[in-house]
Amino acid sequence: MEFVSGYRDEFLDFAALLFGWFRKFVAEKGTMGTNLEGRWRQLEAQIRRLPQDPALWVLHVLPNRSVGISLGQGAEPGPGPGLGASRLLGDEPPLHLRDLSPYVSFVSLEDGEEGEEEEDEEENGKASSGTEKVEPQGGGEPAPPSRELPQEAKPPAESQVTQQETSCDDRCREDRGEDERAPEKRKGRRSEAAPLHLSCLLLVTDEHGTILGIDLLMDGSQSPATENLAPRAYALLCHSMACPMGSGDPRKPRQLTVGDAHLHRDLESLVPRLGVKLAKTPMRTWGPRPGFTFASLRARTCHVCHKHSFEVKLTPCPQCSAVLYCGEACFQADWHRCPDDVSHRFWCPRLATFMERAGELASLPFTYTAEVTSETFNKEAFLASRGLTRGYWTQLSMLIPGPGAPRNPWGSTPSLSHLLNGDPYQLLQGDGPALMPPVPLDPPRSLFGSWQDYYTWRGLSLDSPMAVLLTYPLTVYYVITHLVPQSFPELNIQNKQSLKIHVVEAGKEFDLLMVFWELLVLLPHVALELQFVGDSLPPESDQQHFTMQRDGPEVSVRPGSGVSARLSSGTKEKGGRRDLQIRVSTRPYHLLQGPKPDLVIGFNSGFGLKDTWLSSLPRLQSLRVPAFFTESSEYGCVMDDQTMAVATGGGTSSPQPNPFRSPFRLRAADNCMPWYCNAFIFHLVYKPAQSGSVRSAPGPAPRPPTPAAPPVPARRRRGEKKAARRPRRRR
Repeated sequence: MEFVSGYRDEFLDFAALLFGWFRKFVAEKGTMGTNLEGRWRQLEAQIRRLPQDPALWVLHVLPNRSVGISLGQGAEPGPGPGLGASRLLGDEPPLHLRDLSPYVSFVSLEDGEEGEEEEDEEENGKASSGTEKVEPQGGGEPAPPSRELPQEAKPPAESQVTQQETSCDDRCREDRGEDERAPEKRKGRRSEAAPLHLSCLLLVTDEHGTILGIDLLMDGSQSPATENLAPRAYALLCHSMACPMGSGDPRKPRQLTVGDAHLHRDLESLVPRLGVKLAKTPMRTWGPRPGFTFASLRARTCHVCHKHSFEVKLTPCPQCSAVLYCGEACFQADWHRCPDDVSHRFWCPRLATFMERAGELASLPFTYTAEVTSETFNKEAFLASRGLTRGYWTQLSMLIPGPGAPRNPWGSTPSLSHLLNGDPYQLLQGDGPALMPPVPLDPPRSLFGSWQDYYTWRGLSLDSPMAVLLTYPLTVYYVITHLVPQSFPELNIQNKQSLKIHVVEAGKEFDLLMVFWELLVLLPHVALELQFVGDSLPPESDQQHFTMQRDGPEVSVRPGSGVSARLSSGTKEKGGRRDLQIRVSTRPYHLLQGPKPDLVIGFNSGFGLKDTWLSSLPRLQSLRVPAFFTESSEYGCVMDDQTMAVATGGGTSSPQPNPFRSPFRLRAADNCMPWYCNAFIFHLVYKPAQSGSVRSAPGPAPRPPTPAAPPVPARRRRGEKKAARRPRRRR
């Protein structure tokens, strides 16, 4: 069995939901065309009998005049290699949006413009990157939309764009840094074929933001004729009521409002046939409420056939309650899967044990714990309701800032430009009052082992959501102060005045770089060097180096060029001058050269999901440095242990819950297991240096009968050298 819930970008799951719903909508609409009158009467009669939804429903009409879609190599429909639904939903789904970049991209339909503006154009300044998202379809996938869509759209073109619109838009959201690198690629593709144009998008939502239905219009012109939309809009409304995409049972709204005056007039005679009241006037603005935001809930899918919950009824395995199936056929296919160690029969008892940890993982001290650990947690609504829509909070959201909103380009050196404004916590703030209080005058008097202890010392209210961002530096702090002394006491790490730490296969944590500033607050006596390593980091950041320093009441930032800037830390701090050095290396870890680190850390690693780990783990085996990793579930820890055994002959320690895990529960599509960012921690157990048993005792290497000199950094301080000579004289 393989689950990618904790590693796969949520945009892809969201886009897969839109893709699956849209294909079903187009297929059923095409079938009804064979006996239009009778089938429509039957459907209308069914809708009139549906229960009423008290929420207002909104039909949005979103024109697009300037952005086209360019298909890359391998994205052509029909037989042959390509990006079909099987790639997105099948046995080897992509994990990140950048995995789709060779297949689809946006191009400007206006001279001198690039596709990066499309999210602003298509949603009139309140863009949600989930709005237009429908997955790419390519070779090997049947394309019924091409023959079933109404005549006003060109069938072949719409077949391609239906499934490609979302991935492109998704890619624009996550790979913001690629926007500056992409023009050359886009220009090259533009000559191969004319860009496809999505002229208009019809979207049905309720007043709370739940997406209920979607339709895409392809047209050669750049100004959609709204007077011809009524039949399509009516069909979309009917299907959205009979088979709502977002969540819930079939239902009809108490009232409907339309975002286009012409379409509102054309629907006045049609909507009452469904037993639905149409608003007297069309909607004049984008959102019916100031706090409107698209809900992040996703429909569940069958683990085997990947059908969504709006297509079939899903039930969990009766024994472990962890995995979702659409019926007995898929359950039996998974139960008897070959080889046996990938079958559900093999995994079922272990998954049942993992499910028992749900209550423990949800045991957190925050006032919002019940909301954010629920299986129905709506992350977008939580962030929007608290004004967490800018800075680093956008890295957690599927929403894209509208025109005029400040942006933090994904591909640039994170936050260095913002650091010059004077506040090291600026990117951690929301739209309201400051979320981070001033740094306490005195350093910590004891070690923190829980969010409760840290929040109390830091002056944070338990209603503060800062734990979602601070999970990364607090996890590093916990490893340094608790786990390394427990598992590697001979390193005496707590007495070191400097530490070199490698953050391997870095990703999202690099986008949140300034959260690691908190390490200087928690460990004021230590000079830290963090080197972020991984081939998924922005290439333009390679070999960059800058230093952040605490110097009395101020903080200074020195880029590699030697230019310095001053930042206020909020209060005068006791203690001497300490700094945090940041280095970046955009290559796999096994290709990294340089001094040996004191500690290696990886976040939500997923050893089995990236081939470079098969080379990086042996590299760590040769270095034999303490290496700690987090995972989002116990299932991930088990898979990492197996990968470590295959790659090096070693293994991993027993995972333990991370007290500084993120409180946000990650909702899975095909299973009910509890997933949290940085939920569990383990360390590597290296194979003995000499031939012997495969596994060693916990620690970087088996201990000899007499104490050995502990591993030391490449550069010792003078005091450490003098202390280190004494044990050797006693031998």
